[in-house]
Amino acid sequence: MSGHVMVFAPTPRLTVTVDQPSDAPELHLHPGGQGVWQARMIMSLGVDVVLCTALGGEIGQVLEPLLVGEGADLKVVVRETGSGGYVHDRRDGTRREVVDVPGQPLSRHELDELYNLALGEGLRAPVSVLSGPNEPALVPAELYQRFAADLGANGSRVVVDLSGEHLTAVLDSGVFFLKVSHEELIADGRAAGEDEEELVRAIYDLHDTGAQNVVVSRADKPALALVDGEVFEVEMPRLQAADPRGAGDSMTAGVAAVVARGGNVRTAIRTGAAAGALNVTRHGLGTGRLDSITGLVDRVRLAPAGSRPQERTTPEELADRAADRAADR
Repeated sequence: MSGHVMVFAPTPRLTVTVDQPSDAPELHLHPGGQGVWQARMIMSLGVDVVLCTALGGEIGQVLEPLLVGEGADLKVVVRETGSGGYVHDRRDGTRREVVDVPGQPLSRHELDELYNLALGEGLRAPVSVLSGPNEPALVPAELYQRFAADLGANGSRVVVDLSGEHLTAVLDSGVFFLKVSHEELIADGRAAGEDEEELVRAIYDLHDTGAQNVVVSRADKPALALVDGEVFEVEMPRLQAADPRGAGDSMTAGVAAVVARGGNVRTAIRTGAAAGALNVTRHGLGTGRLDSITGLVDRVRLAPAGSRPQERTTPEELADRAADRAADR
């Protein structure tokens, strides 16, 4: 399976949505979670996926055939404790959470089994996507640090969309591509605010501390991308959103798919931006048509943004921010 992507999805979720587009209500069951949504979009772009995950309990028994139906090459570690899920009610046109079950943390034995499984698959893939757990406490950040180090040292390009201590962990090992939102940068103490100069400063700090290429999403503003040491604004047409969730995961997936096929990073970011923009026009996370995404890519351009700040954040200041983040937890 050449040119494929390994997606590490440690805590997939069962998503149950109640909808009523006409007279009668409808019930929709799907596998979800960041890694599943990313895998779905990668496959929409015509690239094969090996999905490495852990499943357990009644929810896990329901999730496994649903995941098989997604079309990925599924590799599973069976866990003793239960997987998580949620129920959303969308009958009135807005999304209301009825219940959210995060699931249980993976045990040390389960983590070791999943690590060995995903590492073996990742070493055979040109690109590995390390998706985050739906709750930080479910999978320790140290596992991500080991993953990024072992995969990167053996030639796999590591793609991540993480925040908090999990982001810090992979930066310590180095990653090929990082996607993060500006809200996460501010919450993590990596940016003091949302103005462009401050975000550009934070992007260069991320680059200097371990991320080769970076994209920072900014809600309804153009994303900022660092490629080859230069920061760009990702400019694209505005589209009406049916469901604003999922754009970031689709962007990460688009980048992984293009890089796995041998494409350059600039084309990968433009494709990821197109995938993310089209995803929000649909109900269903990580979904999209290849021809529609391809047609939008030509309308996405990378425009030079702010120059590299003259006053850089010092290593001591970065250490102080990390200490502050640790004290807040």
